[in-house]
Amino acid sequence: MFNNPHLILDSSAAPEPGSITWRSPSNIAIIKYWGKYGIQLPKNPSLSLTLASSCTDTNLEYSFKDDMPDGQIDLEFYFHQEENEAFRKKVLEFLKSLLPVFPFLSQLNLTVRTGNSFPHSAGIASSASAMSALALCLCSLEDKLFGTLRDQEVFDRKASYLARLGSGSACRSVFPHAAVWGETTHVKGSSNEYAVPVGNQIHEVFRNYHDDILIVSRAEKAVSSRAGHALMDGNPYAEPRYAQARVRLEALLHAMKTGDLETFGKIAEDEAMTLHALMMCSNPSYTLIRPDTLAIIEKVKQYRADTGHPVYFTLDAGPNVHLLYPGEIVHDVRAFIDEHLLEHCEDNYVQQDWVGEGPEEL
Repeated sequence: MFNNPHLILDSSAAPEPGSITWRSPSNIAIIKYWGKYGIQLPKNPSLSLTLASSCTDTNLEYSFKDDMPDGQIDLEFYFHQEENEAFRKKVLEFLKSLLPVFPFLSQLNLTVRTGNSFPHSAGIASSASAMSALALCLCSLEDKLFGTLRDQEVFDRKASYLARLGSGSACRSVFPHAAVWGETTHVKGSSNEYAVPVGNQIHEVFRNYHDDILIVSRAEKAVSSRAGHALMDGNPYAEPRYAQARVRLEALLHAMKTGDLETFGKIAEDEAMTLHALMMCSNPSYTLIRPDTLAIIEKVKQYRADTGHPVYFTLDAGPNVHLLYPGEIVHDVRAFIDEHLLEHCEDNYVQQDWVGEGPEEL
């Protein structure tokens, strides 16, 4: 879609060395994306809230190669200021796959320095923030070298498209407040190729919404999201699930437009349990929920019944619990967390987060 074989640098007017830095947030899906086809294309549409404090900072340094380009990509990679060969290989493969989009990458020496504000590979969508930050750096690099992405909408769409190729959920992190990824008749311009923003269509209560992430475990997941998606191909409940997600998306959009917190919360919780039920029904089956996850869920339900506060939970592909609630009750909910939920969190750690304004160039 975005391939451009003409993006080649003129060696007689090589660019000066430079660097670009983007901060991009994670996101939490309310309607889950689970199951894909082709190259990172979703079997069902999803909707997420863009977070604020759970983010990745990525710096991309570049310089023109002195010798003749050999078609290869030269990459140095640092994660939290240390070389990380496993991550370097993943990023290198991603960049190689983008050569039809960015043929000039083989003409440059590249150094990527990146770091997260939260634990990676623990079910907080670190790949979403990381790959969206890198995609944004690459789009800024293209625009800096060629001046081809001056239009903000075109820039964001291409960044979302590239982010998706690195990690499906990453395409949603490019946009503020909320985003939909996947074709649906309920969102104009929606696509399987990239996400589209819907933040301007939601009620004000969701722009001041909180997501406190209760870290039950910082350990890397036993089954990666990539492997989990692949197991949907043989899951007997896959097709009913995709149909269910499309119906729930319509209901969720209506709830978010009208400020219906109860419907929003019910869908969020139903989607969380559906996601983990699908994992348990895979072959081989696997379980990412932990006893402390279930203990938190039961306490949240009881707290909601006792107080009437619209506090709900969701889960990503991991054991950690995302506590969702409007900003006006933040003090009550934080007190509840401190008194009753911290005991279920590893090292008493909670990642306090809220709906954010999306990525920013630093």
